[in-house]
Amino acid sequence: MKQAKIYSHNIFAGVLTEDENGYTFLYDADYLQSADAEAISITLPLNSKPYSEKILFPFFDGLIPEGWLLDIAEKNWKINRRDRMSLLLACCKDCIGAVSVEPIIDEEA
Repeated sequence: MKQAKIYSHNIFAGVLTEDENGYTFLYDADYLQSADAEAISITLPLNSKPYSEKILFPFFDGLIPEGWLLDIAEKNWKINRRDRMSLLLACCKDCIGAVSVEPIIDEEA
C-alpha cells in the first residue's frame, strides 16, 4: 500500500491511498471544518466520504510530469511510467500550483 499526504496551499487537506483495490482520496476532517477549505479539484469536491477509483484520479495523474521530464524521472528513480502512484510520490512534492504531495513513510502509517 502506498499513501501520500495531500496539501492545498501548504495546508494538510487529505490522504491519497493506493492499495489492491485501486485508489482512495479522503479529505481530512479538520481541513473540512476550516473556513479556508477549498476542493483539491472540481472533480473532488469537499466531502467527508472517501472517493474511490480503480485508476489514479485524473487530477492527480495530471500532476505527473510528461515528455522529457518524465523520462528523466523514470531514469533517475527507476520507476516504470505505468506506476503512476510511485511517479506522483517521487515527482510532485513541489509541483506548480496549489497542490503538493508528500509520501507517507510506512513508519508514519
